[in-house]
Amino acid sequence: MRRWMRARPADVIDVFVYVVVLNLAIEHLPAVISEGFTLSLLTAVLLKLSLEVVVRVKNVVLGHLRAATTRRGRAVAALALWVVAAGSKLVVLWLVDVVFGSAVQLGGFVSVTLLVVALLLSRAAVRRLLVDVPTG
Repeated sequence: MRRWMRARPADVIDVFVYVVVLNLAIEHLPAVISEGFTLSLLTAVLLKLSLEVVVRVKNVVLGHLRAATTRRGRAVAALALWVVAAGSKLVVLWLVDVVFGSAVQLGGFVSVTLLVVALLLSRAAVRRLLVDVPTG
């Protein structure tokens, strides 16, 4: 575990960011519920893993969209991108339900969409903040 954490510090920071954002959502959105901090930490890890898969699938679909040369190919890739974007939220809701049951609830489609957007934006902001800026 320690070796993985040293090799992937950005992933560890992502989980910390996700815990903060998730707990802010728990505090401010009545539909988002977690029975304790440990569950919110485990939920953050689950969200990190699932969102990494979603981002990779989205990048593959975007590659197909950019490479498409026909109108039909672009339409199919655009539809696939929409399915990934919308379907990923449903998959996240399902995973949380399967793993944690009623102990963790992320609300419905709208609240989980807002949560995912907040997670990804926060992750990007923290990564940008921590990037080494060359001193001149």
